[in-house]
Amino acid sequence: MQLHARRRHAVARCRALITAAAFALALAALLCFSLVPPGGMLAAPARALQLVPARRLHVRLGAVKGYTTTATATPAAGGRATKAQPDAAVLLPDWEALVLLRADAADAAGNVTCRFRGGATSPARALGRLPAPGRSGRRAYACAVPEPARRHKTLPAPQLVIASSSTSKRTVGAARGGGRSTEMLRWSGRLVYESAVVDGGDVLVFAKGVNPRQGVNRPASDIQCVYYRAGDHVVATLPAATSAQQVFRCPPPPTPVQQESQEEIRVTLAVTGQEPLPSLAVYNPPRAASSTAPEKKLICACTMVRDVAKFLPEWVVYHAAVGVDRFYLYDNGSEDDLADQVHHLNAAGYDVSTVAWPWTKAQEAGFSHSAAAHRHSCQWMAFVDVDEFIFSPQWNQSNNPDKSTMLRSVVSSAEPDVGQVSLGCADFGPSGQTSNPEEGVTQGYTCRRRTQERHKSLLRLDAVDDSLVNSIHHFALRPGFQGQWNKQVRVNHYKYQAWEEFKVKFRRRVSTYVADWTDPVNLKSKDRTPGLGFEAVEPVGWTHKFCQVNDTLLRDATRRWFGAGFRNGPARRQTGTSSSS
Repeated sequence: MQLHARRRHAVARCRALITAAAFALALAALLCFSLVPPGGMLAAPARALQLVPARRLHVRLGAVKGYTTTATATPAAGGRATKAQPDAAVLLPDWEALVLLRADAADAAGNVTCRFRGGATSPARALGRLPAPGRSGRRAYACAVPEPARRHKTLPAPQLVIASSSTSKRTVGAARGGGRSTEMLRWSGRLVYESAVVDGGDVLVFAKGVNPRQGVNRPASDIQCVYYRAGDHVVATLPAATSAQQVFRCPPPPTPVQQESQEEIRVTLAVTGQEPLPSLAVYNPPRAASSTAPEKKLICACTMVRDVAKFLPEWVVYHAAVGVDRFYLYDNGSEDDLADQVHHLNAAGYDVSTVAWPWTKAQEAGFSHSAAAHRHSCQWMAFVDVDEFIFSPQWNQSNNPDKSTMLRSVVSSAEPDVGQVSLGCADFGPSGQTSNPEEGVTQGYTCRRRTQERHKSLLRLDAVDDSLVNSIHHFALRPGFQGQWNKQVRVNHYKYQAWEEFKVKFRRRVSTYVADWTDPVNLKSKDRTPGLGFEAVEPVGWTHKFCQVNDTLLRDATRRWFGAGFRNGPARRQTGTSSSS
C-alpha cells in the first residue's frame, strides 16, 4: 500500500509540473502577442508605405479566377478566330447577372446574348463603359438569369454570344481555359466593386459589407488597401486614409510597381483579422492632363436615373435656363430610351453626360464618386433628382429666365467659407392627375403639402471632406467650411405623382440606407409615404392626397418661359443665355 501511495504522489507531482509548464507557455505567448500593434500583422504607421514582396494571396478572390486567362471567340459561320480578354461577373438582386469585359475586348456590336451553363440563354443589355479615364473603362452588360440556370448549386459566369450584322456569331465571356466558366461573385456578400483615381493620385475604393450600418464606420486604421496582379500576386499593401459608408480612400501603388509590368493592377481591401474582400475593381493609373479638358463650369447638376428618360427634357431645359451649365446622369441600368434623349439634348446645345453606375442601392457612393471625379469640371454641384426643380417664388415675376440673376446669384452671394447651400423641399401630390400629365410635371402638379420635411443642397466641390460621406441631401465638409440655408429658394419636389408613375418606385429604392418600399421595417420613417402599405396597391383617394396648398407659381412661370408643356421636345439652347464661369 505504501508503494501505491508513492506512485499516486508521483503522478500528482507530474501533473502539477505539466500544468505549470502549460501556464508558463500561455503566459509567454500572451506577452509576445501583446507587443503586436492594434492593427494586427498588417498594421503600419499612418500613411506609411508598406511594400510586400511578390507573393500569392492565399484567399479566394472570385473575380481573379476569370481574369487570369484568355477566352477565345470563334465565329460560328467561318472566319478567323479572335480572342477577347474576359474580366468578371456578379449576380445582382432579382436574378440579374452583370458581366464585365475588359476595355480592350473586341467591340460587341450587334445583338448580344448571355449563355449560361446548360445552354439556357437570355438577351443582354449594353450598359456602357464603367467610369474610367478616356476609354479605359470596362464594358458592362446585364442579363436575366433564366430559370433553368438558377437550379445549379454554383452559378458560373455566362458567356456573351455576339451576333454581327453578317449573321456570324462569336463568343466572349468570363471563361477559364478549356471553356470552364468562373463562378459569379454575389452582390449579397462583401465585395469591392469599383475604384477611381482622384486629385493627387489618391484611389477611391468602393466596397460593400465593410461599413454595413449607417453612421457606423470602421476606423481607417483597421483597413489595408491591397494591390495585386494576375495570379493573386500582391505587389503592395498600404493603409487606408479614410473609411466612410462604402467609400475608402487609399494611397496609390508606388510608381515602380506601376511601371514594372504591363499587366493590369487590381485593388481590394483587407480588414484586420479578416481575409481580403473579393474584388471587381481595377486600378487605372492617372493620365496626363488633356489639352481638351472640359471648361470648368460654375454650376453643374448630378442625379441618378433609371427609366426616367421621358422626364429628362423638362428637367434639363428648365435648369439650364435658370443657371445650370452641365449635367451628369449616373445611369443605374436604364432600359428606356435614355441614350436617345441624351443625344437629342446634346444636339440641341445642352451639355449632358451619362456615367454607367449599375450597382444596386449605391446612390450615396455614386454621389461620392461624382463629387470627387468632377471637381475639376465644376465649382458647384446641385444634387437633385429628375422630379425635383430648384425654384424661387421671386423668379415668377420674370418674363424670361435669367441665368445671371437666378441660380447663379445663390452661389455667387455665398461667402468664401460657405461650402454648402441647403434648400428646403416642397412636396407636391398627385393634384387630381390619374396619369402622367402631358404638359409636364411642373405644369401638371399644382397642389402640395404645407410643411417641408427634406432638403437638397448646392455643394462647393472644393469644400467636400476627404471622406466624401453624404446622406444624399448633404455632404460632410472640410474643416474651415460651413453650411448655409437659403430661405428664398426651394426645391419643388414632384414626389407623389399619378399612381401609374408612383408605383414604379416599388421596384427598388437606390439609397444604400433606406429600406425598399416592400420591406416591412422603419414604419414611421419620413422616407416612407404616409398611408402607403408594402405592396404596389393604390391607396383609396390617392389622386387627392398630399394636397394642402394650391401652388401654381412654377406652373405659371414655365408657361410664360417655355409655353404650355414640353410636348415638342427640347428647343435648341440659345447661345446668348449661356455664359462661361
